[in-house]
Amino acid sequence: MPDTPIRARIALLGYEGVQMSAVLGLIDLLEIANRYGKETGAGQILHDVLRDGALPDTRFDAVWLPPNLTGQRGAADTAIHTWLSDRHQAGALICSACAGAFWLGHAGLLDGRPVTTHWALEPEFRAAFPKAQLHAESILVDDHDIVTACGVMAWVDLGLHLVKRWLGAEVVSQVCRHMLIDPQGREQRNYRSFRPRLDHGDTRIRDLQVWMEANVTGDLSVTALASRCALPERSLQRRFTRATGLPLSTYAQELRVEKARGLLERSQMPVNEICWAVGYEDPSAFSRLFRSVSGLSASEYRKRFRIR
Repeated sequence: MPDTPIRARIALLGYEGVQMSAVLGLIDLLEIANRYGKETGAGQILHDVLRDGALPDTRFDAVWLPPNLTGQRGAADTAIHTWLSDRHQAGALICSACAGAFWLGHAGLLDGRPVTTHWALEPEFRAAFPKAQLHAESILVDDHDIVTACGVMAWVDLGLHLVKRWLGAEVVSQVCRHMLIDPQGREQRNYRSFRPRLDHGDTRIRDLQVWMEANVTGDLSVTALASRCALPERSLQRRFTRATGLPLSTYAQELRVEKARGLLERSQMPVNEICWAVGYEDPSAFSRLFRSVSGLSASEYRKRFRIR
């Protein structure tokens, strides 16, 4: 067989605090893809792990910012920001996974661009980069020259995306079978948890949140909650949204769906009973709401996430 063509060269940026399991995992995935790419003649993807020291002026087809588990966000890494901007200007595809998107944002690459990151980082990311178009429900967002993936394990989705880009769908299929990966039908909202803000400093609203948490089957209408707080309805709505970031009605829905997730994961209760246990009387309406929030039907969610 003639020499296998080199289709792309990717830089994996091993910055301080990087999640090395993601770096090594992506290297393994690319090596497996290269094995099939060589067998089929589809080509090869070279990779370089860039660690400490000066970043090279080498031409790369793609640069990847992996996740980190240290809480770092890269605001002070100005040398990396400049290098990323220069690589982008030179035509490299710029990629990130999870918190790696913060480095792209600090490099000025995300203004006006659709992007994703881990759902738990959504408030922090929106505050840091208000001009970015965050799609926190998405596993992966491909905006041509910027590709972002959501969570610490979304390097798998990103790796398959890059393999498909340069080696084709047939090699992706072979890699998936080899690594027992099923990349189809996933959305970040399938995994998302509702984590309400409780550190906002408004004690009356916080007391109401605690009461709602313990009384999801109670009357959570604006009228009833305003009466409980001894506040006018409009005042309660304004204060609640300002404190939690969510309108009261949306908050109540998210809270009830989160309670339903827990019951689906930990119990054998029929879906209809779970509907009633979280404060809904109409199972059909509950089913529509659950799917709209989680991206799955209640039975699909239980099948995927049940704790056995």
